[in-house]
Amino acid sequence: MNILVIGSGGREHALCWSFARSPLCEKLYCAPGNAGIASVATCLPIAVDQIDAILAACSEHAIDFVMIGPELPLTLGLADALRAANIACFGPNKDAAALEGSKGFMKDMCAKAGIPTAAYARFAEAEAAKAYVRQQGAPIVIKADGLAAGKGVTIAQTVDEALKAIDEAMNDKVFGDAGNEIVIEEFMVGEEASFFALCDGNDAVPFAAAQDHKAVFDGDKGPNTGGMGAYSPAPIVDATMQRRIMHEIINPTMVAMREAGKPFTGVLFAGLMITASGPKLIEYNVRFGDPETQAMLPRLKSDLLAVLFAAAKGTVNGFPLNWHDRAALCVVMAAEGYPGAYKKNTVIHGLDQAATVPDCIVFHAGTAKNAAGDMIATGGRVLGVTGWAPTVAEAQTRAYQAVDKINWPEGFCRRDIGWRAIAAASANDNRRGTEGA
Repeated sequence: MNILVIGSGGREHALCWSFARSPLCEKLYCAPGNAGIASVATCLPIAVDQIDAILAACSEHAIDFVMIGPELPLTLGLADALRAANIACFGPNKDAAALEGSKGFMKDMCAKAGIPTAAYARFAEAEAAKAYVRQQGAPIVIKADGLAAGKGVTIAQTVDEALKAIDEAMNDKVFGDAGNEIVIEEFMVGEEASFFALCDGNDAVPFAAAQDHKAVFDGDKGPNTGGMGAYSPAPIVDATMQRRIMHEIINPTMVAMREAGKPFTGVLFAGLMITASGPKLIEYNVRFGDPETQAMLPRLKSDLLAVLFAAAKGTVNGFPLNWHDRAALCVVMAAEGYPGAYKKNTVIHGLDQAATVPDCIVFHAGTAKNAAGDMIATGGRVLGVTGWAPTVAEAQTRAYQAVDKINWPEGFCRRDIGWRAIAAASANDNRRGTEGA
């Protein structure tokens, strides 16, 4: 088949990397892609929201299957347009993409279907939202209703911090129209995990779990980002927990969406809080995660292209997923200043040296080549350095070996990706040692 991947980030590089290894892949294109993706696919200069241009490219290049990476084109109806043109694609229709496009819609659906999630209230006026916060107290969570590139959530530790977040979203419009409405939620205590399920409109099958690091600095400090690193598998999501997640969260969502006339086809990405009473849904995304995808796909034995094409055709149950018995860990390298203002077009050296580290790959998220042929950083999150090994600790070592070979003075990364899993494994080892003494 001729394949077109939509997007330009690290997630899309990981998808292209996987597709390029499939015997089903004849020609691989990516729109718009980036400098790293260009090593495995032909990049087309088409933005992800240019639906007419994407349809024209599908015709010009005889595209058989489109993989839609980011959320924006899904919420704009790209999948609807492709299916209307009889082009197979992976991703939900516009109506079903509202699970990510509107946090209020998602919370209302959960309430109606009895899906465990945080208590919440929705607001279209800032003063009413502030009154609710003063009544509830802190800590409390403030969320922009619409798409905010992973930055529309504030976990407020004080009432004043929550009031400021409401002003920023609703009055200052720091998230644009995404903050016209907000959702305010109770603060949940537990351990976060990212869980992915492949869906064909009727059925859902578990894909994989990962754990992401949202905070910008070591020790989970600082503002939230789109993700500073991830690892997979997630130790907290064992076989028993996976069954609970499917039974209590994913399957009821599939039923609720069908009953609402919005059957879900694509990948359901459930952001979860694993609490003392079990899994609770924080939010849904309707596409693969970034950087979770960069940590999951190096573990996958199965042909990803075959699996996603089957899901797009309505037969997700017919393709068992097989995984390597190893862990993978992705370290995001970002431009200094991210998630705030940062300098663009700085030169990155040492990528060839990083590529010599065994069992490691550097996925590109925001790169281009300048006129001199140098690799330059064009985004906030720029590289996803991924290593794999038998354990999370060993995968971490490999990833940072590659990071340390990259010479980019204007970039930075967290140095503790995977700390939670590594600490838990160390504690388990110590317990076993004590028991055997």
